[in-house]
Amino acid sequence: MKGRKPIPTAIHKLNGNPSKLRLDKRNEPPVTSGAPSCPRWLDNIAKREWEMIVPELEAAGMLSKVDRAALAGYCTAYSRWRRAESVVSEKGFSYQYLDETFKQKQTKRPEVQIAIDSLNQVKSFCAEFGLTPSSRVRLATPGTGKKTEDALEKILAQGKNN
Repeated sequence: MKGRKPIPTAIHKLNGNPSKLRLDKRNEPPVTSGAPSCPRWLDNIAKREWEMIVPELEAAGMLSKVDRAALAGYCTAYSRWRRAESVVSEKGFSYQYLDETFKQKQTKRPEVQIAIDSLNQVKSFCAEFGLTPSSRVRLATPGTGKKTEDALEKILAQGKNN
């Protein structure tokens, strides 16, 4: 599929429908809104992240029952990142070993790359769910558009009076 990824209607509405699309004519499959259940197989770190993020996403109206796998992927990547960072913090970025000629060498810990890869996965999932500062800025909450317009009009009016 070429081109930009389509923006879900819920996010498009939160953005204030900047493209002025007819949202009722969008071809989106219907999904059941609400929070999915937390998978039992998540580890403790992932479950704590699930419990912290699900109420926030649900309150914003950006969560449906079919988001369970994506949310579990986010929480798993978050947990993996945290655990890898914990090892790096405890043991350092590198370790020493003897090569085949018995010379002492130093190399990067595997946990460093695991942390980098996991953080990239976390960032990718965060952008999908609107959890990064830049993706959140793009979302308009109810009533913010009008206040922004009013503030802009006041600034323009003050400029004309001066």
